[in-house]
Amino acid sequence: MNARTEPDLLLPESRLAAAALRLSDAHLDALEEETIFILREVAAAFERPALLFSGGKDSLVMLKCAEKAFGAGRLPYPLLMIDTGHNFPEVTDFRDRRAQELGAHLIVRSVEDSMRRGTVRLAHPGESRNAHQSVTLLEAIEEFRFDALIGGARRDEEKARAKERIFSHRDAFGQWQPKDQRPELWTLFNTRLAPGEHFRVFPISNWTELDVWQYIERERIALPSIYYTHKREVVERRGLLVPVTELTPPRDGETVQVRDVRFRTVGDITCTCPVASLAADAADVVAETLAVEVSERGATRMDDKTSDASMEKRKKDGYF
Repeated sequence: MNARTEPDLLLPESRLAAAALRLSDAHLDALEEETIFILREVAAAFERPALLFSGGKDSLVMLKCAEKAFGAGRLPYPLLMIDTGHNFPEVTDFRDRRAQELGAHLIVRSVEDSMRRGTVRLAHPGESRNAHQSVTLLEAIEEFRFDALIGGARRDEEKARAKERIFSHRDAFGQWQPKDQRPELWTLFNTRLAPGEHFRVFPISNWTELDVWQYIERERIALPSIYYTHKREVVERRGLLVPVTELTPPRDGETVQVRDVRFRTVGDITCTCPVASLAADAADVVAETLAVEVSERGATRMDDKTSDASMEKRKKDGYF
């Protein structure tokens, strides 16, 4: 059900403008239907589920599908955010505002709280807190006894994601075992759990980045402003555009530039990079996405460049 870019999906806007092409979004209905089915299945199968909500585009797409599944203001599970304390303020402000608009119960747990408890210890003050979210997440699961967490991961993000099932089992330690995943035949999901275990559920597993942006355009979903073009100070580092902030200052010998950029994904400031872009709305982003050759994590995440297995290792430790 993933979006394709074969010529037969590019339909002429009109006979008078044969050169102007419009990408078909007919497949989005099937993707939306599947996502709504999974969201309802979670509500029916688990006692204490929660929807992971960062204020990013993927979680906002899931939230839109949840509204359609249950009705506005009637979400059957709370929203959960694990905050590193280093998130972009445009995103956290949007997160709070959107949750309030929906009348949803938003739970925020912070890596900084885990640091105060001593369960998270940084190797040095400048270390990224992104990977340490796993500890705070597992603490939140224990605190609220969540038995299912709904996440916005897609299989085209990173190759470790493609190994995961839609209903991804986690053991009593919160760990993911890629060789011990349960088969998923048609729409039959094995949701049995032993005490202390839980599931991570990924309703948009079959979506691509292009699908997400087409859906945002079709449904007119509001996003944090940094998803669209804006001017920002950046430096070039290891093939990425690193934003210049108090947390990510320029290094000796680096030249600060003001560039037109946007973020393809949002996360911890210390490891999330923008890309050069003039895309001012969702339609512009759809056109850009058709032409990209690098996955969004490959183009924007410094922490994924440490090794080919960095994401898989973090997921085995309980990461999203």
